[in-house]
Amino acid sequence: MNPQAALTGVTVLEICNVAAGPFCGMLLADMGADVIKIEHPEGGDTLRAWPPLNGGYSENFASLNRNKRSVTLNLKNPEDVARVRALVRDADVLVENNRPGVMERLGLGYEALRVINPRLIYCSISAYGQSGPRAQEGGFDLTIQAMSGIMSVTGEAGGEPVKCGVPLADFSAGLYGAFAIASALRATALSGQGTHIDVPMLGATLGIAALQTSEFFGSGKDPVKLGSAHPRNAPYQAFRCKDGHFGMAAGNNALFKAVCRVVGREDLFADARFLTTSLRAQNQVALKDMLEAIFMNEDAEVWLNQFRDAGVPCAPINAYSQVLVDPQVDHMQWVQPLTLPNGAITRTFASPIRFDGQSATIRRAPPALGEHNEEVLRALNLSREEQV
Repeated sequence: MNPQAALTGVTVLEICNVAAGPFCGMLLADMGADVIKIEHPEGGDTLRAWPPLNGGYSENFASLNRNKRSVTLNLKNPEDVARVRALVRDADVLVENNRPGVMERLGLGYEALRVINPRLIYCSISAYGQSGPRAQEGGFDLTIQAMSGIMSVTGEAGGEPVKCGVPLADFSAGLYGAFAIASALRATALSGQGTHIDVPMLGATLGIAALQTSEFFGSGKDPVKLGSAHPRNAPYQAFRCKDGHFGMAAGNNALFKAVCRVVGREDLFADARFLTTSLRAQNQVALKDMLEAIFMNEDAEVWLNQFRDAGVPCAPINAYSQVLVDPQVDHMQWVQPLTLPNGAITRTFASPIRFDGQSATIRRAPPALGEHNEEVLRALNLSREEQV
């Protein structure tokens, strides 16, 4: 199966800025959907201004907007609102990530658009959801990481609040949105009726924190910061060695026994403090200190080779410059060339998913602002009533 056959024929209107909504739209575009990105004529998606700039074109914007077409419309202009409504007639999906109420004030809320197209799947991504006491509050990845508890479990014990370096709140909401849309497309095909999907960033971020929420529900205690360590497994963290650090995860008894053999301390396997996974987790600081005293004798690569040979999951602590040239990344062909609208050649991380061994290709370069105005809008035939 060709991945791009999955959503071929599906038309998506994207009225989004920055990350969560555009990532959702790109996931659908990678699977073959025709995603029409509607942007303000003056500057467009604010991500277009984010560095690094390659000949004036944002590489950040390019990373989230491949396989899309760009149309510029001013949604405060009644004529342009009429154009959006005309596009909705033949659309399958609309994705927006404005604050709740904004689209309604523009005349583009779900209730108004479902009259035009009862089959429309309308996906709203927001900080806290479309209703409730926080619905009108704005939010960015940082504030959602703070609100959701992520910052309370990130970083070293006793350290200052730290957010995850990857914007988890933005991208988890985009993933949930794309999954919900794909599910709704099947339901709509069966029922003929569209739906309004409400994707709160807070809810999505709590959703991917299942281990932390269940820990609280089960124990009544808040999970705590453990650095790179794990609350229920050990040895399972980053370890210091002669030339830096490496990661190693021995999450069961068999793997721990293999670790003991590699480090020449098989007596540790019989140590009363380390007899079970739970006991090792309870005594992981002592275990870490004992292992690091041994690891300091050799460089990371020596230990990594030995642990790989023993079947123990392990990895170097990579920078992005290192992982993006890893042989596995190269084998999977995840890094692909990308031509920007200004002719500059760059690279991007393409879709990592394969269908029958085949990955989605980059059909369209990320668009210039308004690049597809004529192509998309010339087909509209607005009645006099629709133009006001």
